[in-house]
Amino acid sequence: MPRSLYGRAAVALLLPVVTLQLVFAFGFIQRHFADVTDQMTRNILIEIGVLVAEVNAAPDAFAAAEAAAAYGAPIGIDTFLPAAGPVEDARALFDLSGRAVIATLDAELPGLTAVDLLADDGRVALLLDTANGPLGLSFDRSRVSATNPGGLMALMIAASVIMTVVAYIFLSNQLGPIRKMAQAAEAFGRGQHVPYRPAGATELRQAGSAFLEMRNRVERYIEQRTLMLSGVSHDIRTPLTRMRLGLSMLPEGADREALERDVTDMEDMLDAFLSFARGEGAALPEPTDPEALARRVIEKARRAGGDVSAGEMPADHMGDIEMRALAVERALDNLVSNAVRYGSRVLVSLAATQRVLRFTVEDDGPGIPQAQRDEALRPFTRLDRARNQNEGSGVGLGLAIATDIARQHGGTLRLGDSTRLGGLAVDLVIAR
Repeated sequence: MPRSLYGRAAVALLLPVVTLQLVFAFGFIQRHFADVTDQMTRNILIEIGVLVAEVNAAPDAFAAAEAAAAYGAPIGIDTFLPAAGPVEDARALFDLSGRAVIATLDAELPGLTAVDLLADDGRVALLLDTANGPLGLSFDRSRVSATNPGGLMALMIAASVIMTVVAYIFLSNQLGPIRKMAQAAEAFGRGQHVPYRPAGATELRQAGSAFLEMRNRVERYIEQRTLMLSGVSHDIRTPLTRMRLGLSMLPEGADREALERDVTDMEDMLDAFLSFARGEGAALPEPTDPEALARRVIEKARRAGGDVSAGEMPADHMGDIEMRALAVERALDNLVSNAVRYGSRVLVSLAATQRVLRFTVEDDGPGIPQAQRDEALRPFTRLDRARNQNEGSGVGLGLAIATDIARQHGGTLRLGDSTRLGGLAVDLVIAR
């Protein structure tokens, strides 16, 4: 079966029509015309039998020729005695009724030597052996077979073409709204708002209206959550600022440093949480050079003291690609920061195909076991027992934020093993 809905609908609609026509063509045309041809051929066999009997009863060849002409002329059969041909059966390749004519004549006409159905004037030529020599007979083809069904076949083909065009237009009108709704849903999954209006059959309009209602509810939810988070951010940062001011007035000591670290951790956790919660974002995609974006992230990590280098990059400039540049850059920043935190060397690569763009971040750290990789992509999950070489374990949102951004761009985040550095390899895949 075809993979697309349009292809399957076309098969479901056209296959019965084609099957019906084939059954009609072979079951009616061939069998009907074969039966009619056999009956008509048997009718003329009676007349030919009488004519041959008259020829055989004549005392000599001259008398036989006169008897054949006298009997054949009134019934429309031309006679030739003696005759020179035909010498073998002959018919057109697609002459189905001709096959029945030859078979019936061979079976029912004694002394028949050959049957020729290829005469230009549309006549049938026979050669028979008689007591007075070879007898040639010629008569009109319409006396032994029904009219050629070519006209009916042409009508069937014309009707099939017309119905196919009608079916194509019908399917296009019905499936067009489905494609538009799928495009709007796919764009919404990437954070884009594509205008969409329900159309098509009643069921399609119901599905389209349900999609619009769902999209509106999700957009309202995102807007309300963003407003709530803005308020939460303001309300929580105010007491944190007061706490930091109060700590700054305390005398220097281990207790003060520990409390300041706690406040810093709380601020970092708040920033990470807000970044994750605002993952949908309001920014629209814009043309962005992915290679320049990757090199910006690398330079930023280097300035922060990380051993980060560029790996494989496309040989030719691939041009700008529609993406949310700030979101993708934030995802790469998170991946590179994680790699620097858990390893000493980091490699950032970029690869592109016609359909996807892939950023790869590799490190030489301990990696993540295969069994824990799905868990590592969940929010607020920290696998410090497996990756605790360096200090600062984060709040467990870096990979979750990167995954959310990849999904906004129609892609995914994949965790694997680095073959070059031996640690973790993370692929940030986005659709082009």
